[in-house]
Amino acid sequence: MRVVVITAILAFMVAGASLAYAEEVTRDSYKAQVEPICKTDTEANEKVLQGVRTEVKQGKLKPAGARFMKAAQALNKAYLQLKAVPQPPADEAKLAKWLSYIKTEVSLFEQAGKALKAGNEHKAQTYVAKLTHNANLANSQVISFGFRYCKLQPSKFT
Repeated sequence: MRVVVITAILAFMVAGASLAYAEEVTRDSYKAQVEPICKTDTEANEKVLQGVRTEVKQGKLKPAGARFMKAAQALNKAYLQLKAVPQPPADEAKLAKWLSYIKTEVSLFEQAGKALKAGNEHKAQTYVAKLTHNANLANSQVISFGFRYCKLQPSKFT
């Protein structure tokens, strides 16, 4: 009986501690945690995608496609890290939608990369247009956070 009571008390303490922690997450603390993740991804994509427009214009579609695939991998890594960061309870729905847009960005980068590797420049351009539209939707979800690096800007790279 005593073990049951102690176990129940410990369970309530753990639940209470995690609830208290969840309530402490603010927009500012969330931003402070996610901006370094986004900065790393942005810097990686700047390197990977630098000159990709020129490659496409010169007809070097396969190397450009490989770059898009690398960008997709980097963004997916960032997405997984962002998904793991505790969110402010009041913003969970907004951030869930934002993260879903980021996941879509990963897919669109992959599809554009595959299209380029297959030599289909027109199809790749369609995916790039979708990337830009999707980024605008994502950014509108989190404009109130004042992100610098977590603001999606695929047109900067593509």
